[in-house]
Amino acid sequence: MTGSRLESEFAAETDSAGLMLWRVTNRWQATQRAALAPCDLTHVQFVVLAALAHRPAEADAVSQRELAELATIDVMMASQVIRTLESKGLVTRRPHPADKRAQAISITAAGVDAANDAVVRVERADAEFFAALPGDRARFVDQLRALAQSGGK
Repeated sequence: MTGSRLESEFAAETDSAGLMLWRVTNRWQATQRAALAPCDLTHVQFVVLAALAHRPAEADAVSQRELAELATIDVMMASQVIRTLESKGLVTRRPHPADKRAQAISITAAGVDAANDAVVRVERADAEFFAALPGDRARFVDQLRALAQSGGK
């Protein structure tokens, strides 16, 4: 970069995929916060609720660790989110039937209602946000999926 103190391989900062991903992610998160505000949910709370609501009602009990994996968040974050959702009456915890050290996390009827209200808002916000993309949106999602699966490798 001519005249810059930063020694970068990019002629312009907007040529960096990482920087552009950072900027897009921040804008996308702002749209999600606005969409979820009427639901009194953060995005991570929504993701945890949606992960639980997506499971069949007759599915085996899910532990905090398993739920963290489903939501792709760390176990400590999952613990905090579960406590908050429990205080809102959206999930319950009980002793896990197969693991005495674990708690089984279940979504309540109010949690299902909240997840269904929130998913409409989130999907609407996504449709509006990603409408600016030219071309095949399914291809873009495939590319994001490839990045997510690669773990950055």
